[in-house]
Amino acid sequence: MMPKEKDFIEKTLEEMNEIERLKYETAVELGLFDKLKKSGWKSLSASETGRLGGVMNRKIRQRNQKEK
Repeated sequence: MMPKEKDFIEKTLEEMNEIERLKYETAVELGLFDKLKKSGWKSLSASETGRLGGVMNRKIRQRNQKEK
């Protein structure tokens, strides 16, 4: 049985694609990693998810600006 996307699956950095790596790094920065490890992605509140997405979006835009 395949795990659902919202389930937390611990991977090594080498196993992750760029977006997954950014998502995990951001979760660590926001202090959400322990909660994710314990209860999975579905345990995040809407505000936590929004904050995570907002910070990720900002980082992606900053990277794109540096590449130009």
